[in-house]
Amino acid sequence: MSKLNNKKAMAVQQQITTVTTTQSSGEWSTGLFDCCSDMGTCCCATWCFPCFQCQTASHYGWCVCMPLLDPCAFMAVSCCMRSSMRERYGIQGSTCVDVGLVCCCYACAWCQMAREVKTRTTSGIQQVNMVTQQLHVA
Repeated sequence: MSKLNNKKAMAVQQQITTVTTTQSSGEWSTGLFDCCSDMGTCCCATWCFPCFQCQTASHYGWCVCMPLLDPCAFMAVSCCMRSSMRERYGIQGSTCVDVGLVCCCYACAWCQMAREVKTRTTSGIQQVNMVTQQLHVA
């Protein structure tokens, strides 16, 4: 009878933790003039640039119509989006450089931003679910 009283109850508790990692090298994943690295992006920009801009803004998480305001806002939308993208992805640079690139190389700046969004959303963020177990002996 004493053997039955010595049994101890065990409880297992599980906890799921999600770990998120991002790639951040401090640089753009492609150069300003690397259109050949993604011909689909370059062709889309060539054939229908306003549609391309709206699609890029949407994939980045901005309002799809925001780039259409760029001509009225003296390219402020493009500059703000580029600065926001640098900040979100940890890319080095400055607002002055963003303004200069948008003013001098408008289409190339947009193609670079589209490639960056595409790269970061397809391979930049990895989520791993970890299950941990704790054994409680009472």
